[in-house]
Amino acid sequence: MDCIFCAIAAGATAAHLVLEDETAVAFLDARPLFPGHVLVVPRRHAETLTDLPAGDLGPFFTRVQRVAGAVERAMDAAGSFVAANNRVSQSVPHFHVHVVPRNRKDGLRGFFWPRTRYGSDEEAAAVAARLRAALGED
Repeated sequence: MDCIFCAIAAGATAAHLVLEDETAVAFLDARPLFPGHVLVVPRRHAETLTDLPAGDLGPFFTRVQRVAGAVERAMDAAGSFVAANNRVSQSVPHFHVHVVPRNRKDGLRGFFWPRTRYGSDEEAAAVAARLRAALGED
């Protein structure tokens, strides 16, 4: 198998499994930010969130929700960071959601990158209009 996450889902590659069912497989990240950092992947290969069939979204994110709660309880975490990349910074081209246990003063800062502001309300309005137009194209 070319996709490491498909190989894990098929049982052909070993991983520390946390959850496994017909919809998703969740396993410990091999290079965790903190102990308890879990990756949740759809069992069926989809490269990005937009490639995941609409009918799979609810069941998949139900598993993400369950894993997030379990990570917080098991790791005695105050909360969790739940995130996914689409193409850019996606180290494995199989959609996956990171669930990372979080605590105050754990060393992680915000979204891990600098945040800015729009230059003006007009600029923000123009960006919102572009996004609304793109939604109409779906």
